Amino acid sequence: MPAARPTTAAVPADTAVPADTAIGADTAVGAGPGPTHPLPTLDLLLLAVSIGGISLSGPLISATAAPALAIAFWRNVMSVGALGPYALLRHRAELRGIGRRALLLAIAAGALLAVHFALWMPSLRMTSVASATALVTTTPLWTILLMRLMGVRAPRMVWLGTVVAFAGVLVLTGVDLSLSPRALLGDALALAAGLAAAGYMLLGAEVRRTVSTTAYTLVCYATTAVGLLGICLVAGTPLAGWPAGAWWQIALLMVTAQLLGHSLSSRVVRNLGPSITSTAILLETPGAALIAALWLGQWPPVAAYPAVVLILLGLVLVARGGRR
Repeated sequence: MPAARPTTAAVPADTAVPADTAIGADTAVGAGPGPTHPLPTLDLLLLAVSIGGISLSGPLISATAAPALAIAFWRNVMSVGALGPYALLRHRAELRGIGRRALLLAIAAGALLAVHFALWMPSLRMTSVASATALVTTTPLWTILLMRLMGVRAPRMVWLGTVVAFAGVLVLTGVDLSLSPRALLGDALALAAGLAAAGYMLLGAEVRRTVSTTAYTLVCYATTAVGLLGICLVAGTPLAGWPAGAWWQIALLMVTAQLLGHSLSSRVVRNLGPSITSTAILLETPGAALIAALWLGQWPPVAAYPAVVLILLGLVLVARGGRR
């Protein structure tokens, strides 16, 4: 799901987004204030399309009649297939000249992205779409904690948002534990997926200091696909043998969540600013929950709603604090 210059926020949930579309990287380092001029109408419309595309990710994965790990693998293979010809045509010289350090970091980022997918996509089959999406969007919180370990200090509002969001995490996991141990395990996988995405975004942001988004994304996604292939083989996950409709759903997932969702959020961040973009993309959680409720009949228990609100409130505080 691909592309832009500044490291912005997202979630992400689908979360597996390139480093330039993720909330955590921007908010953790403290992005500059958003634009003061009138917001471009076209960019706002594109942002709305982006949010809609990303919001489809969780429900589509949950509804597709194929193993979650296989969906993750083929989604990335299709992304490489879509991106590869353009990258090889326009960025061949750059790909040949990538330095050793940048190449190793890009490969490491792809490996972490594979871990992210391998954790989050199965979580959607174990807990509700609403819970899994809300928990995986804690990526910016993990980013902040990781950057603090690296010596980067965050503003007080960022830490306040982190505390509020994690309070929501505790409430939500408590609610899911009351439902079943399986739901709680799904919550744990989604949280771990958010942590893996944080590492992926930090590495990606470092790579893109010297490498274009297109070249970086191709290397990263190719590594992710290879990593997921290995995981599928070790886990004994079949990579074919399901109905034709499942293949169309995987292709739709790649187009909506990856090519449309994250690509458009990367495009508009230049004009709208990272804070506005990152905060708006948080609408993925209620968007995915609504789609799952209407399409799949997944209505979260009433007690889960306050927890999701706490998580979203915390992430909004993190995004706003990052502007300072």
